[in-house]
Amino acid sequence: MKPIHEPFKEKLLAKGVVMPDPDSVYVADDVDINRISGNGVTVFPGCRIAGPRTLILPGGRIGYEAPVTLENCLVGKNVRLNGGFFQEAVFLGENVVGSNAHVRTGTILEEQASAAHTVGLKQTLLFPFVTLGSLINFCDCFMAGGTSRKNHSEVGSSFVHFNYTPNQDKATPSMMGNVHQGVMLDQPPIFLGGQGGLVGPVRIGFGCLTGAGSIVRKDEKRPDRMILAGNTRSVSLPRRSGVHPGAGRIFHHNLQYLAGLAALHAWYVHVRPIFAQDPLSKELVSGLGKALIQSIGERIRQLEKFCDTLQNSQPHDRILATMEIVGQHMDQVLDSPELSPSGKNLVLWLNNRVKRHDNDYITAIQSLPREMKIQGSQWLLDIETTVLDLLTV
Repeated sequence: MKPIHEPFKEKLLAKGVVMPDPDSVYVADDVDINRISGNGVTVFPGCRIAGPRTLILPGGRIGYEAPVTLENCLVGKNVRLNGGFFQEAVFLGENVVGSNAHVRTGTILEEQASAAHTVGLKQTLLFPFVTLGSLINFCDCFMAGGTSRKNHSEVGSSFVHFNYTPNQDKATPSMMGNVHQGVMLDQPPIFLGGQGGLVGPVRIGFGCLTGAGSIVRKDEKRPDRMILAGNTRSVSLPRRSGVHPGAGRIFHHNLQYLAGLAALHAWYVHVRPIFAQDPLSKELVSGLGKALIQSIGERIRQLEKFCDTLQNSQPHDRILATMEIVGQHMDQVLDSPELSPSGKNLVLWLNNRVKRHDNDYITAIQSLPREMKIQGSQWLLDIETTVLDLLTV
């Protein structure tokens, strides 16, 4: 006797979605089945799929190693989510995430970025090829670098980004690499050694390496450096809660992070749509932009919470005056992302290439002439500089 399935599962099966054990799969009635491809998509036993924004492109494999809960995620082509909890995250294609994952709101994995088992991500942006090992907490981070799957930025196993302070704020986003050079996929990789950590907010340059077991507390913006950071010696000192030493540095790092996201927003608005040729891919790119705007909003929200605690810190008057204009100016930047003449040249070149060849994003970016890459990076850097100028009192 044929098992009785819920109507949504029947429709998914009819359009070609493979479910080895459909009776064990839960599909919520708010899922739009038109946003799930029937081409090569497999949902393994024990999985739960929910949310009207959930999108799955061809080749998606959900829950191969362990059950998956998937809620309002955008899953690109040939993505493998092998086990765990995924909520309001974006996977742009050919990503692999191991079992026991906990991937939450504001996370974006660009093409071929991956993570092994037991990895926690939230408000995390990984550019193509970035690879995370196992047993990692990497929330509130941006990471770029690398030129291929064989030459990629990597975070070693048992690594922690310390993103929550004793003063109970998360104005701690860290950047490994940057947006304006990172998008060109031609920068040397960054390696963060296992059993180590970063105390956010920090910035690490392309080509840098941190030794295994290092806890990094200081910026290293210079490229191609080896960072060996030992543990602090054992001391006991008086402490006043609510005091933020280095408040100015923390605030400026957050502004730099916002400026980088503003540049990335322009890239997502003007460049990414060139490579979205079919309806599901267009939905993926549209959702990608919305996810980034949500991430920008979260960074502003966390920065506002940080500023609310600065009564006992200096120079809080200048910081608070600047904070008053941050939200307003960021809204202006996001409403009309700048496209300079050099940016227009880049967009025109990519449009012409897609018409002549295929629409593979990585191949196209790596095919850019050197001069075009320089112009494109300058376009994005000018956006970052303009945003910082706007946000500085």
